[in-house]
Amino acid sequence: MAGCDKFRPSFPPLSESCYSEYLWSRRVSNHLPKPAATEESSPTPRAGHTSLLELARLFLKLGTVAFGGPPAHIAMMEDEVVSRRGWLTREQFLDFLGAANLIPGPTSTELAIYIGRVQAGWLGLVVAGGCFILPSAVFVTVLAGAYVKFGSLPQVTGVLYGIKPVVIALIVQAVFKLAKSAVKSMWLAGVGTAAALAFALGLNELAVLALGGVLGGAAYWVRAGKKGEYGTALWSGGAAAGSALAVPFSLGSLFLVFLKIGAFLFGGGYVLIALIRSNLVARLGWITERQLLDAIAMGQVTPGPLSTTATFIGYLLAGVPGALTATVGIFLPAFVLVAVSGPLIPRLRQSVSAAAFLDGLNAAALALIAVVAWQLFRAAVVDWTTLALAGLSLLLLMRYRVNSTWLVLGGAAVGAAKVWLHF
Repeated sequence: MAGCDKFRPSFPPLSESCYSEYLWSRRVSNHLPKPAATEESSPTPRAGHTSLLELARLFLKLGTVAFGGPPAHIAMMEDEVVSRRGWLTREQFLDFLGAANLIPGPTSTELAIYIGRVQAGWLGLVVAGGCFILPSAVFVTVLAGAYVKFGSLPQVTGVLYGIKPVVIALIVQAVFKLAKSAVKSMWLAGVGTAAALAFALGLNELAVLALGGVLGGAAYWVRAGKKGEYGTALWSGGAAAGSALAVPFSLGSLFLVFLKIGAFLFGGGYVLIALIRSNLVARLGWITERQLLDAIAMGQVTPGPLSTTATFIGYLLAGVPGALTATVGIFLPAFVLVAVSGPLIPRLRQSVSAAAFLDGLNAAALALIAVVAWQLFRAAVVDWTTLALAGLSLLLLMRYRVNSTWLVLGGAAVGAAKVWLHF
């Protein structure tokens, strides 16, 4: 990745791939030896030499304590599977991380699935991914039950009042951080700007992503004399992605909506927010913007992948069956894509045109996040207290890199205090 060769020791790189390379460079600079087991590892890891029980124990533990978002998840996995256990070399770990970044879905969850597949075969794929997701899904379901039962109480309302502006700050921080690695040229900046305008004017989010990818590859295709192919791809991509229809609520339709979201979840976990808002709030009207903000907040205060936001929404709509349906729907594409992408990823990474397409798609995904951040800002920042919370949280995130979990808990405390003390 182009941005990975300019590390600053005081500021970790922004993408998951760069962040993991940063961790590696820090280990080397500190003269930490590699584990002996990794020094002699073959270029291709051997499947089937880790027990399912050991795999389950590791990823249940990681799923229970992995606060802090994908960079923290990836750092913890690197420490466990490379430094401590020697299951993979650092080169192999980065290869799997790069592969996870190239396919849609939650990156850290897909990395867990890749590790499980390599270490224990097809059953390992299911065990590692399932055990990493399970703790977060359970925590979020419990919180959703409490939300449904007690959400109307003043104390709970105050807690959510304080958390929502912190969530807005987290999204804005993600936009700034991701922009530094996603906007690699003036052309990609233009692609992102056009995508933001198109999405704000009502173009389907999948069409925005598809067109962003096609426009990202336009420069390469034009230079290579493939203008005709560009025009065809532009038309077919827009037509395919823009054909979504509203459907009445049912468990089946809930599953299909989250299955679609999981299959098009490019650009990191915060693109999830844009896709959920566009589908469940704006198009279908199944939840309100306030409920979406509450769902994001619950995803922030629990460990594991942010995509368990879908679990919370599923519970709101249909109780435990809805939570289970939404969770399976959002994560199923990740398991399928990891299973089929093994032999394809090396070729995709070596393709200049595919890399250009992915650059444009990432720029469009970032534009979706930025537009949704503004839309949610208007729902979350309702007075001077929430404005101050959002501003202070953004300062602490950007300047002092305070862990997001502490900020969310601090926002909850301020919100509760406002209700109790009536200030």
